[in-house]
Amino acid sequence: MPSNKSVSDAPIFQFTNCRILRNHELQREDLWVREGKILNPEKLFFDEKASADIQLDCKDSIIAPGFIDVQINGGFGVDFSLATDDFKSGIDLVGQKILSHGVTSFCPTLVTSPPSVYHQILPQISVRNGGAHGAGILGVHLEGPFISKEKKGAHPERCLRTFEAGAFQDLLATYRSLDCVRIVTLAPEMKRSSEVIRELTKRGICVSLGHSVANLSQAEEAVQQGATFITHLFNAMLPFHHRDPGIVGLLTSDKIPAGRRVFYGMISDGIHTNPAALRIAHRAHPKGLVLVTDAIAGMGLAPGRHTLGQQVVEIDGLNTYIAGTKTLSGSVATMDTCVRHFLEATGCSIETALEAASLHPAQLLGIEHEKGTLNYDSDADFLMLSDSLCVQATYIAGEEVWRRNAPGM
Repeated sequence: MPSNKSVSDAPIFQFTNCRILRNHELQREDLWVREGKILNPEKLFFDEKASADIQLDCKDSIIAPGFIDVQINGGFGVDFSLATDDFKSGIDLVGQKILSHGVTSFCPTLVTSPPSVYHQILPQISVRNGGAHGAGILGVHLEGPFISKEKKGAHPERCLRTFEAGAFQDLLATYRSLDCVRIVTLAPEMKRSSEVIRELTKRGICVSLGHSVANLSQAEEAVQQGATFITHLFNAMLPFHHRDPGIVGLLTSDKIPAGRRVFYGMISDGIHTNPAALRIAHRAHPKGLVLVTDAIAGMGLAPGRHTLGQQVVEIDGLNTYIAGTKTLSGSVATMDTCVRHFLEATGCSIETALEAASLHPAQLLGIEHEKGTLNYDSDADFLMLSDSLCVQATYIAGEEVWRRNAPGM
């Protein structure tokens, strides 16, 4: 078939001998890519009369959208909540390292910190596309400091704040800038939180409920004001109670505005939630489940002492605690590990496990037309995986950015 280059001179890549995750199922078909986007082969054949310039045999791999981690505090010795002179090189290092775990986009997460830390760090983070340099940055997740003292978890109590008369102005003074902020976790039972939720939502910032003692009606009110996410479900919130299920009750609430979906993060590392709790949440509201790592600086490093913002944490196996306590403080799990654990713990389909780390976080952030799927015209951020969901290769904008056992990787 003659190639017609009138549309673009860029090469057309055809990935063959693979199973593609599309429309919620693995389909045996080829994946076509040009200029970083996924192509519709019918348009290519019939409109352009074009064919592939380069064919790649995927050797029966699964091809799935790249993973999106919306809660990651650091890793590989880098702590996103520590202001350092070389902060940019630290975030670059994490972005590079997580490619091998299938993460193609992420939200660097800052835990509760003094205002001076936000003022120093936030200007150093900018939204950017991914590539060979590392995973793309979608914006910052600010977890705190407007959270409950009773459910502070690993957050330093001395840095917690409440909303005073100014409410939203208090938040702006604390963070100084919202330019690169994508998610804010707050406790909805705080006075004046409704006003803050409305203002953040108006600016396109996702509001997440977490580190909270809110009852169900307070959580429902927050959702009615615009909140759409729950930070690490079950962790750092009131336990489910049959007379008032608290934030957990949002999963089956009948007070969610029409056409809206509440999403919830889960740390599927076998430590933060019992497999039975994971199964309960998934069966109650499967389309809202978003896998997050909540990884800390110690991810990828040997057990020992590391930091999480203002706190010292100890890693013991897969457990991470605030030093000298038994308070859990983030995880050292990688995203591909979380996906495999979720699949095993719930007995869900491979498609469901993969979408919890790709499609659902994209839907949460409203970017499902660009990322989180392999639909035509979406970004060609994808993974090659084995049947056991081990990452074989990672692609961003159609270019290979990591491959298992590749020279120099």
